[in-house]
Amino acid sequence: MGEKIYGYHAIQEAIKKAGMGSTLFVERGGSEKLEALVREAKFTGRIAVKKLSRDELKRMLPDADVRGAILDLGGPRRGASRIKETSVEEFSASLEEGQKALVLILDGITDPHNLGAILRSADQFGADLVVIPERRAVQANETVVKVSSGAAQYVPLAVVPNLTRALKVLKDNGFWIYGADMSGKDSYSAEFSDRTAIVMGSEGDGISQLVRKNCDYIVSIPMQGHIDSLNVSVAAGILMYEFRRPGSQEMK
Repeated sequence: MGEKIYGYHAIQEAIKKAGMGSTLFVERGGSEKLEALVREAKFTGRIAVKKLSRDELKRMLPDADVRGAILDLGGPRRGASRIKETSVEEFSASLEEGQKALVLILDGITDPHNLGAILRSADQFGADLVVIPERRAVQANETVVKVSSGAAQYVPLAVVPNLTRALKVLKDNGFWIYGADMSGKDSYSAEFSDRTAIVMGSEGDGISQLVRKNCDYIVSIPMQGHIDSLNVSVAAGILMYEFRRPGSQEMK
């Protein structure tokens, strides 16, 4: 068996691009929503359908809340039905002269739920690329795909051995780097460049010192509550919105 996707919306998106050899496992006597997934899978002509008991489904992914359906992608291959993968170099080379772009760089995010939620927001706010390190950070997995509600299949992801090197490549291609930190300039008044890369730090430690030194600006989100920080996925969504907000790109 290959990678397993669960969660209604994640499966619905994965069905569109799943290859031959994929199998949709659904609970017998399931809901109309599950039957809709069955019809979509059969319509592709590429996906087999098997009906199992609730207990049999649970044994396939004992630690997950599968809610009646699992899509097995049928092999360990990378492909369009999984995370979209690229490199920072390939992405940069694909940009046309004068083209605006938004890149999100995640420095040490370790919670798959946070990564999935960030990818969902990245899709909604039109991020052109998400960059994560290959070490000391969560990687794309079934939980990430499920939490992203299918968005993980649309947002290009670059896994890099060295974030500092990735920042240099982006800078060489006209990007300005904005690091998120509580000590930074008010994000509401920040003026983002046409090519912006936003760096989000880890859930506990924030941006690493080396990465911070390579940021052009440090920005913060003003808050009025009783706790001193936002969840990283919420903060990432706010900063991506600030980039997209009309009038936020007037400095350069």
